[in-house]
Amino acid sequence: MGSTQPEFKNPATSTLLELVKARRTYYGLKAESPISDDAIESIVSNAVLHVPSSFNTQTSRVVLLLKEEHQKVWDIAIAAMEGLVAAGTLPKETFETQTKPKLNAFRAGYGTVLFFVDFDSLASIKEKFAIYADKFDPFALESNAMSQFLVWTALESEGFGANLQHYSPLIDEQIQKQWNLPASWKLDAQLVFGVPTSEPGEKAFAPLEDRFKVFGK
Repeated sequence: MGSTQPEFKNPATSTLLELVKARRTYYGLKAESPISDDAIESIVSNAVLHVPSSFNTQTSRVVLLLKEEHQKVWDIAIAAMEGLVAAGTLPKETFETQTKPKLNAFRAGYGTVLFFVDFDSLASIKEKFAIYADKFDPFALESNAMSQFLVWTALESEGFGANLQHYSPLIDEQIQKQWNLPASWKLDAQLVFGVPTSEPGEKAFAPLEDRFKVFGK
């Protein structure tokens, strides 16, 4: 693989790749925003509209929560973890010294994007293309993951830091009740964002030659 930088036809390609390289996980966040709420909404809604899905099934469902509404997600998570402590599943010391501070750090951010998948909406296409029926659920998760990555990268491009969390199924029922969401929406991930208060950790890369091959060049 050559070490020289290729020349792209469209300069936006270089910009896109630089944004991908710059996207990192930030855990230190504060409840401030470098852009308007309308701009945040535009990022998320464009991801919902334009991220591809297999057979154009459009299975992703997304909820944007800002300010006090965002804080409710992490209040729900804290309460769920307190329930585990009460049940003897999670040691109280671990909760107080590790789990609760981490959840409060998420709560300190500006917003949370909840990513769901509506698997029920796949019923008809599974019947129509029965040979692929067992593939549609994984395809839906892949599409959802693309939405998560796009929103994450775009928010970071606008000056946010973010981190992606997975607290299902502990918080699912209360999330659905709190915002009166359809039962068919299955929570997949929670993207927390805010203005960064610390730098991300070092990122290690496995050797590219072990993960990438080119033929026919």
